[in-house]
Amino acid sequence: MFQSPLSIALLTYATKPRGSVIHTLELAAALTALGHQVCIYALDKDGQGFERALSHAVQLIPTKAAPADIDTLIQQRIQEFVDFLVVHPHHHDIYHAQDCISANALIQLRQHRPLPHVVRTVHHIEDFQSPYLQQCQDRSIQDPDLCLCVSDYWQERLAAEDQITALRVTNGVNLERFSPTTTGQESVLKQTFGLHGSPIYLTVGGIEPRKNSIHLLTAFAQVLQDRPQAQLVIAGGATLFDYQDYRDQFFQQVQALQIDIGRSLILPGVISDTDLPVLYRCADAFCFPSLKEGWGLVVLEAIASMLPILLSDQPPFTEFLGRDQAVWVNPQDPNQIAQGMLSLDLSTDQPSISKAMDILDQYSWHQSALSHIEQYQNLMQSNL
Repeated sequence: MFQSPLSIALLTYATKPRGSVIHTLELAAALTALGHQVCIYALDKDGQGFERALSHAVQLIPTKAAPADIDTLIQQRIQEFVDFLVVHPHHHDIYHAQDCISANALIQLRQHRPLPHVVRTVHHIEDFQSPYLQQCQDRSIQDPDLCLCVSDYWQERLAAEDQITALRVTNGVNLERFSPTTTGQESVLKQTFGLHGSPIYLTVGGIEPRKNSIHLLTAFAQVLQDRPQAQLVIAGGATLFDYQDYRDQFFQQVQALQIDIGRSLILPGVISDTDLPVLYRCADAFCFPSLKEGWGLVVLEAIASMLPILLSDQPPFTEFLGRDQAVWVNPQDPNQIAQGMLSLDLSTDQPSISKAMDILDQYSWHQSALSHIEQYQNLMQSNL
């Protein structure tokens, strides 16, 4: 086996916080702490880079304005990766893509020069209507030397639908960032965003179909009938797709339900890396009736922040949480979501919170990094 430090390239399609981007950052930090040489290659769409200070090398890849057509946009983003890596060649032991775009870029890059040990982590699979996007996704899964995934559910899907044996790696949560310990910034953030409700329900991920935003909004309207002072905070929104049609439907529903944006419904947009842990501590409960997730890093963050949680009664959440550790709902049923929100015991000493927090020791980025190194080394050994 390889005992010397590895040179590892981690590729991600963005610098703004989304699940796979956070996974990339935390994995890079943990791999660096183990003594390996890591460089993150990231598409830098606004020229601002990453918000947090990083302990490893970073190559920010400039991008052009996004075209309206999504197929053209994906093609452009892949080519921007390729063009940069051709002009700025670096030699790494492992080239590890965390998404479809960067994986396709590595596959294309192999046409220009030899590229050892290409790895792809599948966080989740999209149901694309576009034949081009579907081909890109299929290629990103089937062509790398090694495919990893972050849950049993996606491992089983990949085996059944793509005949791919994807090895399982774990996610983690940074307990130095996410905790119930207040810092004094909570009152400042509450004033900034107008968080004065009781209770304050939080969800993170923006307004999009996969996050089930319209059903959550419809459920919240029912909650307001019983708790008129409640607030729903939908944080986030940085995504590759704009989901404009779905967003239009969402805001039509806001009007139809007569929900007051800025008073009952708070839409702060993308939350800074510094403010996100504070925002969790401003909330009373975390609601995440998502329809599809790779894993749900935000769920671990909410648990670490000691929030009671409401989740969709489906994988991958059911893989790592038991019946007594969350409020479970059918995500297709707004009435059930509403009843679940109302049933959340918002005291911090409820048994479900402490039981949920028991899982945190199982999900560290250190352990995730160790499992990644094992898979990297096995791959390198198999190619000797």
